[in-house]
Amino acid sequence: MSTPEIRPEERLAELGFELPKAAAAAANYVPFVVSGNHLFIAGQIPFLNGEKMHVGRVGDTLTVEQGQEAAKACALNILAQAKAAVEGDWSRIVRCVKLGGFVNAGPDFDQHPAVINGASDIMVAALGEAGRHARFAVGASNLPFGVAVEIDAIFEITSDSDIILFS
Repeated sequence: MSTPEIRPEERLAELGFELPKAAAAAANYVPFVVSGNHLFIAGQIPFLNGEKMHVGRVGDTLTVEQGQEAAKACALNILAQAKAAVEGDWSRIVRCVKLGGFVNAGPDFDQHPAVINGASDIMVAALGEAGRHARFAVGASNLPFGVAVEIDAIFEITSDSDIILFS
């Protein structure tokens, strides 16, 4: 008897997380683009279901741990966009290829990778080995709406919905 497939949302639920609704674009861009076998997710900020959260500068008004929570919220938004892009068919996600993380921080702050680890942890928790990715984590003097973190993503996808990669 085979073990039933475990979905990314179920993996996240086991950790106490729930995917938000995929947010609409806030300006003149689209939330995601599919090009060939790649899915590009526009930068996501830590708003969950329209609720503004994690506003401030990491290392100044926010701790590294609060920055990590902001990064987790961004990762959940990324996964919500990915789910929308593949019309709920998680089997089309081959892997998370890359995350790009921006941290709202002052010039002396040097813990950007620790902050973006929050998002990396969510990707691996949701997608298993397929969630391991390349990434960058850099500081920014400010981010939209004063949020602590903004993260974009690239996924490899397939059009063959018969391939199940999560078990």
